[in-house]
Amino acid sequence: MNSTIDSTDATIPVQGQLEAYNACDIDTFMQFWADDCQYYAFPDQLLANGAAEIRERHIVRFKEPNLLGKLLKRIAVGTMVIDQEVVTRTFPEGPGEVDVIAIYEIDKGKIAKAWFKMGQPRLHDSAA
Repeated sequence: MNSTIDSTDATIPVQGQLEAYNACDIDTFMQFWADDCQYYAFPDQLLANGAAEIRERHIVRFKEPNLLGKLLKRIAVGTMVIDQEVVTRTFPEGPGEVDVIAIYEIDKGKIAKAWFKMGQPRLHDSAA
């Protein structure tokens, strides 16, 4: 039995970027993404190609006052990590939440590719 700690644990950058996402900390968030990373709407719609485009997308998102990704379940196999989350956001129609499945491919300790499958947003009832 090998008792060596696996320093290539694929969940480390995924957890790190989730924590930075919830802190709306763009600089820390970007440390977990490879320079040439790709960001997709599942299955194959490229939304951002490279770290600069991912940064640009998230600078805007991080301005949302209620932004929060809540991890429900995580599965990791080799270099792939799959998260099931509920994300609270401010949509154009108002505040709400959306179910998300996020699939990450890790290479050399960084997120190389990510795919996001979004459910239908559920708007929060607003007190009138």
